[in-house]
Order: sequence, then structure tokens, then C-alpha cells
Amino acid sequence: MAAELLEREQALDTLVNNAGIGTTLPGGSARQESRDGYELRFAVNYLSHYLLTRMLEPLVKRSAPARIVNVSSAGQTPIDFDDVMLEHDYSPFRAYAQSKLAQVMFTFDLADELGSEGVTVNCLHPATFMPTKMVFAARGSATSTLEEGVEATLRLVTDDKLDDVTGRYFNGVHESRGDDQAYDPDARARLRDLSDRLTGLSH
Repeated sequence: MAAELLEREQALDTLVNNAGIGTTLPGGSARQESRDGYELRFAVNYLSHYLLTRMLEPLVKRSAPARIVNVSSAGQTPIDFDDVMLEHDYSPFRAYAQSKLAQVMFTFDLADELGSEGVTVNCLHPATFMPTKMVFAARGSATSTLEEGVEATLRLVTDDKLDDVTGRYFNGVHESRGDDQAYDPDARARLRDLSDRLTGLSH
């Protein structure tokens, strides 16, 4: 997809990373792996976004002013760098929550990196338990509306007041704070090195 976009598009002023899987679908409570052999939720919810963003980064930078928005979650748990693939202590929620924290860590890291390039990078928990397939599978009912999540995400894409706001985590439309590990530059550097290696961006 990245190769196709790079060939076809002259500009890309907004990139929203939103694809993801929850705690129960697919696989129930069983640990699963991607075709690459990575823990599935880490691969889908985080590594795919990381690779796509890195591949499209030159086009986004050429399109500045531009925005990157990562749709994360309030469900975050610290990454154990000795067992990132959760081979020894797996739970579906832990897998989901560490993948979502990885998104936040990437957001802050990329915001620092692109600070002088005219590209802002922010992330958010759009809304709590929206009526999606993954939510209904996990808990049977919704709390928030889809419209709430769309409004919060669209705000990070279009609001003129956020032209110079970067490296932030939002809960809905309000700025908030992620897990403490997201603010640890050493942990973010470890995640960046790991991500480059796992996605084949470094050899």
C-alpha cells in the first residue's frame, strides 16, 4: 500500500493510523502470531502502523504542513523488553494494551524527530467502548457513540488551533497523560530500535 501511494500521490497532508484488533477477536484468549512470527496484536496494532508511517514519511514531509494521528487507547500497559512477544506471560488485554502504549511511544518519538519539518504527530483515545465489532465481542455493549470517536479524531486532523500542537496524547478532545513509560526516552529508543529491526528497516 505504501509503495502504491508513493507512486500515485503527489501529496499526503494527513495520515491517520487506525487499523487494529481488540482483546477477543480473533483468537479468543489464545496467543496468536502474524505470518512474520510476531505476537499478533503487537504486529497489527503497532508494527504495521510503524512501518507504513516510516515508508510514507518522505511524502508526508514534502507535503508539510501535515499531520500524523495515531488512534490509540486509554488501555495501556508497560512493555517488557525481555518478553515483547509475550511468550511467557500472555493475556489478551496485556497484548492489546502494550501495543497501544507502543503507539503512544512512537507518537512522542516521531513528534520529536519531525519537530522542525512542519509535521505534527499526536495520538488519542477516541472514545470509550464505541459500538464496534471488537467491543461487542469483548463486552457485549457499548458506552460511547461512534460520533464521539469520529469527532475527537477529526479534531486532531482539522482543528486550526492544533496547527502547532505536537507530541501529545488526548483522551477524547482533552489533552491527557499516557502511561509513564511513554515519557521515558530510553524506553522509546529501545522500542524504535526494536521496531526498525522487526520491520526490516534496519539490517
